[in-house]
Amino acid sequence: MLGLRLAVAEQARPPGGPPTAREAVRAVEAELADVLDDALARARDTDPVYARDVADRLAAFVRRGGRRMRAAFAWCGWQAAGGTGDPAPVLRTGAALELLQACALVHDDVMDGSALRRGAPALHVEFAELHRATTPGGDGTAFALSAAVLAGDLALTWADDLMADTALDSPHGRRLLREWRAMRGEMVAGQYRDLHAQATGASGMDEAMTVATLKSALYTVERPLALGATLAGAGADATEALRRAGRSAGLAFQLRDDLLGAFGDPALTGKPADDDLRTRKLTCLLAAGVRLAEATGDTEAAAALAVGAPTGTEQDLRRMRAALTRTGARKAVESRIGELAEDALRHFGSTGAHPAVRREFAALVERAAGVALDHGDVPGEEA
Repeated sequence: MLGLRLAVAEQARPPGGPPTAREAVRAVEAELADVLDDALARARDTDPVYARDVADRLAAFVRRGGRRMRAAFAWCGWQAAGGTGDPAPVLRTGAALELLQACALVHDDVMDGSALRRGAPALHVEFAELHRATTPGGDGTAFALSAAVLAGDLALTWADDLMADTALDSPHGRRLLREWRAMRGEMVAGQYRDLHAQATGASGMDEAMTVATLKSALYTVERPLALGATLAGAGADATEALRRAGRSAGLAFQLRDDLLGAFGDPALTGKPADDDLRTRKLTCLLAAGVRLAEATGDTEAAAALAVGAPTGTEQDLRRMRAALTRTGARKAVESRIGELAEDALRHFGSTGAHPAVRREFAALVERAAGVALDHGDVPGEEA
């Protein structure tokens, strides 16, 4: 069935190149719809109230989408490693990655207190509204946060079930599960280091890079590429090149997210633009601002960005944004994004992947990092 879906998606593409990541994502969406339908049927068999309140809301959240980048990177990893034949395992892996992403987002919004996600109320906000509707006058905070945690756990369960089934059907199942388990552990470690940095008032670049690597770079690009490559039976050299490409691309993605978290438009990002600043979340952007302010003796910027400085008003936020711009932190992060994106393309090119796949990867990096890259002259590709 999945192979048929992919074949249908390919019909509009001129012949001569491998299926594109966009075509693969369409097939992943179809697989995800089937997985959710099956999961909801099981939930209704288990308990109708739980199914209505938790499973249905979670499924609706997953269906609201996002850019499906992790699924697309898994596809690129599979193709870069010479994946051929039945695409079902890599498409199912892409669907599992999107379910894991749902878990991460739901839990992240609880931990950060974010009210908006994907242009709609975050799941814990939906649960608070449910509580108000069923218990007028009651304080639904504890209920909403607890229910959202359970919803995130359910998304992880669905993802793990799908990956277990995929591994059982793959000759590379053991390797696949090792990658998956490592990724889950890194994701949790990254979330904790994020919390730990906020609790301890950390502001150093080393700490910020550790959080960015664990929480985003590995989980967003490096591991998805490696999962796809594993399903293709990739050798050690190809897999290592993909890991290096993914690490660079993933860090570029996180640095772009840092900038959007401080200067982005909520109408475009689908999430608040000032949460990172209000909570003084340790990002590479903030760490760069603090370091540059101290190095240049800019006491005003240092005071605006310092741990414990007030961030309750719009004026406070404007001071922080001005400090990040005046110190050169914003420009420095923007420059680093471009360097990392180019590094990612260079490492990916060393895999010997088909030129069309290299252009696909370049396009994905461009979307993830928010930079303009030359798709027609990808590093490592012959003229």
